[in-house]
Amino acid sequence: MSKEKLKRSVRDFYNEIGWQQVSDGIYQNALYEDLRPVSSEYIHKCHMRVNRFLTHKGKYLLDAGSGPIQYPEYQTYSEGYQYRVCMDISIVALIEAREKIGDHGLFVVADIANLPFSADCFTDLVSLHTIHHLPEEDTRKSYFELRRVLVGGGIAIVVNGWESSLLMRISEKPILLMERILKKNSRSNGEQAKSDGEFSEKPDRTFVYKKTPQSLRELLGNDFPLNIRVWRSVSVRFLRAMIHPILLGRLWLKILYLKEELFPRFFGEKGQYPLITFTK
Repeated sequence: MSKEKLKRSVRDFYNEIGWQQVSDGIYQNALYEDLRPVSSEYIHKCHMRVNRFLTHKGKYLLDAGSGPIQYPEYQTYSEGYQYRVCMDISIVALIEAREKIGDHGLFVVADIANLPFSADCFTDLVSLHTIHHLPEEDTRKSYFELRRVLVGGGIAIVVNGWESSLLMRISEKPILLMERILKKNSRSNGEQAKSDGEFSEKPDRTFVYKKTPQSLRELLGNDFPLNIRVWRSVSVRFLRAMIHPILLGRLWLKILYLKEELFPRFFGEKGQYPLITFTK
């Protein structure tokens, strides 16, 4: 598939499926998240980690790949900035985002690898779960584009998943065992198995291309300074299989979060979702 067709397929997916609401305020893309109460405090704290690296002052915050700003925590990222510039390839996402932030937002349909902005125009920027939708040849370009539009000293925050993480590879057998137990219990109770949390169906998917810490550094080169910390160290699959109220799930997530706070760089590189920062 050509690069243009691939990008068009991602755009069409989010316009037609990913950013369609499946219930009030819940998008189809939420099928990729664990929305159960047992995980809610941990998920909230992980989402809020982004705020500690933003300056929360200045005229423009760029949200590159904003989506519909789907979680309440995401809305807090632009507090203190005059405007949040929501940029996305999906017009549906931007219409939803405008409903949430109104005049605080400016809305632009664009490709993150070809930003239509002048250099040095954003105080800070965030990009969550966006770059991994790009083909390999545009991944490097997107990082340099984000750095180009930052003001000197500005902070960029990028969150994506790793292609393969050590912690999740170690957890694979326990996850498989728990998934079998959950499926067996559901059948014995005459219930439909819901290994995907509160959703029973498997989500439709679109193109994703992910890197490892080493391959990302090699791609960007030594002159591109990256700091890798943890955003969230475990996958949604891990949460749905291993974390349950009856197994003291909230307690285990409190312990995990504390460990992530103590060793952010280890869990950033060895866990599932890094929080990558760089400056200009």
